[in-house]
Amino acid sequence: MKCRHCHNEVKLPFLDLGTAPPSNAYLSAGQLDQPERYFPLRVLVCETCWLVQTQDFAGREELFTEDYAYFSSTSSSWLRHAEDYVAAMTERFGLGADSCVVEVAANDGYLLQYVAGRGIPCYGIEPTRSTADAARAKGIAIVEEFFGVALGEKLASEGRQADLTAANNVLAHVPDINDFVGGFARLLKPQGVSTFEFPHLLRMVTDTQFDTVYHEHYSYLSLTAVENVFRSNGLRVFDVEELSTHGGSLRVYACRIDAAHAVTPRVTEMLAREESAGITSAAFYTRFQEAAEKVKNGLMRFLLDARRDGRSVAGYGAAAKGNTMLNFMGVRGDLLEYVVDRADAKIGKFMPGSRIPIVAEARLAETRPDYIVILPWNLRDEVSAQLSYAREWGATLVTAVPVLELL
Repeated sequence: MKCRHCHNEVKLPFLDLGTAPPSNAYLSAGQLDQPERYFPLRVLVCETCWLVQTQDFAGREELFTEDYAYFSSTSSSWLRHAEDYVAAMTERFGLGADSCVVEVAANDGYLLQYVAGRGIPCYGIEPTRSTADAARAKGIAIVEEFFGVALGEKLASEGRQADLTAANNVLAHVPDINDFVGGFARLLKPQGVSTFEFPHLLRMVTDTQFDTVYHEHYSYLSLTAVENVFRSNGLRVFDVEELSTHGGSLRVYACRIDAAHAVTPRVTEMLAREESAGITSAAFYTRFQEAAEKVKNGLMRFLLDARRDGRSVAGYGAAAKGNTMLNFMGVRGDLLEYVVDRADAKIGKFMPGSRIPIVAEARLAETRPDYIVILPWNLRDEVSAQLSYAREWGATLVTAVPVLELL
């Protein structure tokens, strides 16, 4: 295997979750009589540039299909995060009616709706038909293509360069990370700014967030690796912030190599923290497999004990990370009766691999399960508030990462 950034040989193992179907490949009832495609789910580390990456078995067109079922607007806390981001960027960079904001991986328009609401010209780039159509329904212009150097150059030649580009939770989703990053260097105006948000590898390891591993995530990112990738593809990191989203993320600010933005002390400080934690040493990565198996075994024991004791268990949130967890454990409907979700596109479908039915939230009040496992643990506070009514019949909420916890 060759590193997708520096092309050196990659040998250092990080995590092996066996095999699983793509985590967002939800099944219809008609597909239950058909086989599913499973792919190995293994992650390795490049010891040259320290990019953590999956082995390539599934192409992006197979993972990000026209009926892609992840809609960002489903989460109210994520909408607040997007609105706060737009307010902060508008103030910091003086965005206005003469500016142009572009979001790459615009999804359903969850963020750009706030840009448009401020009267700032904007458009999105989104390759999946289902989410692109949802964004258009909000009045957002969408370029329905995968992003890279060629598209960045094309848009720039059409006079559509950006003062600000946003790329939230997409940098990890691209198989050709060099082409993707290089596209921003073409799309930006000379003094334009690109921001990228992604789960931080340091927090992933510290908190055993192994269930953030799935086929759609080709890379698992540290600032150390990102700076290497950016510098090689025409971008320069000049600031970084830590965020609480997705269990602990970074927001990286970048510009073209020759832009005037001064580097803040936070960049040097974060790189030093990563170095101190061992991100550039093999030992940092070799203990993760054992930690992941410990979390898996803890949740499996809980589910088996609940079944033995005659307790009913439901899941909340048909999230990709939940599919990673359930398929790694080999859980089926005998241990988890159903999963509720608020996304209309998922209701009536079935979780990939486990084939557990996805139902509307009303099912909880109808069946009154003893336990509700929150699969998207990063939203535990939001979900706990939403499910406060379940306390009335004595239900206990459960999360598994980083350790099993009854809420």
